[in-house]
Amino acid sequence: MPEAWFRVRWPDGAVETCYSPSSSIAHYFVAGTSYSLPEFLARSRAGLGAASERVRERYGFPCSRAMGQLARIEQAAAAIAEPDQATVTIETMHIQGELP
Repeated sequence: MPEAWFRVRWPDGAVETCYSPSSSIAHYFVAGTSYSLPEFLARSRAGLGAASERVRERYGFPCSRAMGQLARIEQAAAAIAEPDQATVTIETMHIQGELP
């Protein structure tokens, strides 16, 4: 199962590389696209939840690393002032085995 990393630019300009255990996260985010914070959170929950479910289907248990990444995203989002006006940008998406 190909892993994926996506680089996020938070509203304060901070950049963070996030992890997904499945390339299925690419169905939820497009590199170069900015999302409102609420939409980014919804897509993160759906995408990382689906990725964890793919791991569960394949190996019999959900992916704790995906859920840890989601917890980190939610923690960072909770610290943002004026969340309804904030946007988050997906700068890059890299899927294991693909050329950057």
